[in-house]
Amino acid sequence: MFTYLILVGPAILLALYAQWRVSSAYSQMSQVPARMTGAEAARRILNSAGLHDIPIEQTHGHLSDHYDPSAKVVRLSQEVYHGHSMASVGIAAHEVGHAIQDARNYSPLVIRNMAVPAAGFGSSLSSVLFLVAFAMLFSGATALGTWVLLIAIVGFSLVVFFQLINLPVEFDASSRAKDELISHGIISSGELPYVSKVLNAAALTYVAGTLSSIMTLAYYLLQYAGLSQSDG
Repeated sequence: MFTYLILVGPAILLALYAQWRVSSAYSQMSQVPARMTGAEAARRILNSAGLHDIPIEQTHGHLSDHYDPSAKVVRLSQEVYHGHSMASVGIAAHEVGHAIQDARNYSPLVIRNMAVPAAGFGSSLSSVLFLVAFAMLFSGATALGTWVLLIAIVGFSLVVFFQLINLPVEFDASSRAKDELISHGIISSGELPYVSKVLNAAALTYVAGTLSSIMTLAYYLLQYAGLSQSDG
């Protein structure tokens, strides 16, 4: 447990800080008015990119905004859809950035979309097998428990791979969002720091989540290495 806290603890603290940053930045930038709503900004950018056929829909939940590549639709939470703020146009433009990536066959997004089923399977598989493995190890079935632990590690590695490939996808979407907002006159260059505050805070959550997964994988690998050495 001490080793786990040493490896994963800092990443967990970073994740908590990142969540606070997102909440704080969104709250602050929601008070800074923009020239149009999030939905209007999204529509303007999509149309300018020639993506007239991609609809913009409202979705339930707080900050549940996303682009669905399977349905080819941008979904914005109610506060972003109707919001007339820097936070709203920034988040909306970020999701449209994913739509543009999809239309342009942006390689990391293509890889990420292909990795989604494997990551989902790996997450479900590893969450069960880790429990089974440690139960076996605790009961004394060391050899079998070690093999189950290895399979669980392989499954969890798929999750880590997905999160790693997701980072450039998210960073690129934010970069596209900033460029599109300025180029279409939705915000001025002087207003860019307002949008950047929200998008940078959101980016930190992805970094923290990925770091936490990497450190968790490192912990399990150390456990497996220790068991392998003891068996040898």
